[in-house]
Amino acid sequence: MTPRLLRTHLGWTLAGLGFLLAWDASGLDLALARRVADSHGFALRDHWLLSGLLHAGARRLGWLLALWLILGLWWPTGVLRRLARPERLQWAAGTLLALLLVSSLKFFSRTSCPWDLAEFGGVATYLSHWTWPLYDGGPGRCFPAGHASTGFAFVAGYFALRERSPRQAGYWLAGALAAGLVLGLAQQLRGAHFMSHTLWTAWLCWSLAFGLDALFRIFRPSGAPANPETPALPPAPAPTS
Repeated sequence: MTPRLLRTHLGWTLAGLGFLLAWDASGLDLALARRVADSHGFALRDHWLLSGLLHAGARRLGWLLALWLILGLWWPTGVLRRLARPERLQWAAGTLLALLLVSSLKFFSRTSCPWDLAEFGGVATYLSHWTWPLYDGGPGRCFPAGHASTGFAFVAGYFALRERSPRQAGYWLAGALAAGLVLGLAQQLRGAHFMSHTLWTAWLCWSLAFGLDALFRIFRPSGAPANPETPALPPAPAPTS
């Protein structure tokens, strides 16, 4: 990674963090939730498209893609064939660690979901997810957005592909971000998450993949061929006089 690109990625990371802190302070989470819910709850909570296809179906697809990455360590197919094994390991590890990170934070979270709030027919009181010592009276375990990580976790592919295949790297980054955002919005419409939950999940997945890429580059052997399936040619013999 060139110093210029490193600075660019670091700039994106810090800018994203600043945006998230500003969002948390804005109060927009509740304002958006009130547009799709009332005291009776979220009308779209059990909608077949949101609950069936974009929740259960997307989760199964996400685990199939994760399995593809794991199997690709030994039997690469598709775009994985463009990568050396260390890069395939980086992609698989980045994806699985992102899923584990988000799931672990959810497990210890005291923040309840929007559909658990008394304002929307539940029992909990709205509290910011930054008020860790306090209970809101609900079941908690709702921050950050676990389902959105089904898409955002795959941003690790951007870093794994960036040098070998920049175009494919861009496609994967755009696809992972779009998928995570769509899944996050679907859960927001159902009342399962606030927008901040989705945005923090995106930032966490990106930051983990960014940091893991830096770590892998420390231990990555130098002089690897540009294409792992095309070995580097030996130097041409010197001409004889």
